[in-house]
Amino acid sequence: MPIHDQSYRRYGGTRESVDRAWLVIARTGIAQYARRRPMIGLLFFASLQLVVRLVLFYLHDTVGQSLGAASAVLAPSAETFRAFIEQQNFFVFLIAVYVGSGLIAQDRRANALQIYLSKPLTRLDYVAGKMAILATFLLVVTWVPAMLLLFGQMILSGSFAFARANLILFPAITLFSFLEVFVVCCAVLALSSLTTSTRYVAVMFAGVMFFSEAVYGTLRLITGSTAVSWVSFTGSLAQVGDFIFRQPLRYQTPVAVSIIVLAALVAVSLSVLERRVRGVEVVA
Repeated sequence: MPIHDQSYRRYGGTRESVDRAWLVIARTGIAQYARRRPMIGLLFFASLQLVVRLVLFYLHDTVGQSLGAASAVLAPSAETFRAFIEQQNFFVFLIAVYVGSGLIAQDRRANALQIYLSKPLTRLDYVAGKMAILATFLLVVTWVPAMLLLFGQMILSGSFAFARANLILFPAITLFSFLEVFVVCCAVLALSSLTTSTRYVAVMFAGVMFFSEAVYGTLRLITGSTAVSWVSFTGSLAQVGDFIFRQPLRYQTPVAVSIIVLAALVAVSLSVLERRVRGVEVVA
């Protein structure tokens, strides 16, 4: 039988840049979760507040004058947008648990880290790809609807007066949304890297949220002061958010202290990821 020539031949396909390797993980994960019915349901319910707020803006612009003093409740303000993002935190929590808890834990359970990191893929690429998956869905329920609400207000009112009077809203919405998403992503991914159980990750993240809030509530009763709000994860975020939106601060805690707490949480989370995301498990 004939023997075919098995000599070297040049690769005929296209060569992707190594710098974009994390995009493969991100695109695959986003497409995977976007097709799931629970995720579609979460995004649907998360958009309801946007619809309600737009209806209230419409009523203010159309029949607001006939309502008298009651029209002030319907009027848009910087406080309205601050409250809008804060009320979306419920969906931030649900999506963080649903998407984030298994992003690394499932790979650890399947011993997939050895496969990922055996290719020309660095730990930074792997973590960036996983973080992009979670960050995308979190931004869809925070930054995207908040910006749509702002543009919707301008369209419904037919004027740029509110936007010109509140130019701080454009950078404030963007800065706080991305800050919140980054902190949440770091915390959830760090917890996901500690175990192979997605349920355990969900319990730990819920514990960080609710236990820290319970500790703050206890310390507030003991001290009679809100200056201890820094012990609460949500409290620190709220304090920084009020500062960014130039709203009255709800706690006596200095904003610098809240920023330091969030920075420390991010630093600890990244340190955990650096230790846990390895191609070979190291046993001390």
